[in-house]
Amino acid sequence: MTRPYASDQIAEAFERFAPNQRAGLVTLRAMIFEIAAELPEIGPVEEVLRWGQPAYLTPSTGAATTLRLGVPKGGGFALFVHCRTRLIADFKAAFPGRDRIDGTRGVLFDDPAQIDRNRHGFLIRSALTYHL
Repeated sequence: MTRPYASDQIAEAFERFAPNQRAGLVTLRAMIFEIAAELPEIGPVEEVLRWGQPAYLTPSTGAATTLRLGVPKGGGFALFVHCRTRLIADFKAAFPGRDRIDGTRGVLFDDPAQIDRNRHGFLIRSALTYHL
């Protein structure tokens, strides 16, 4: 079942993505909410816009560092994390050479088929529990 968007503005942000990008970003969005449901200690995940892009955080507990979904300058789509965390470094250490990485801020995708529940779920879970 597809979770409704938190606002019309967020729905519009998803509609602005190209179809292939949207498909991948919707898949990542669903993973964020699925993994959050497995982590009751983080509290509810709030869906907001940051820089015009969908972002996910836990304002009631402050457990998460923000996850953001967007399109990098080079095309495709991406799962972004805060660049001043160790999340990407830890992700690269756990899964060396498995993904295209954008510095310390994100994982880049060309196709929704590249999304892996275990690997990318690790990054999502790490971001959602970052401050615990």
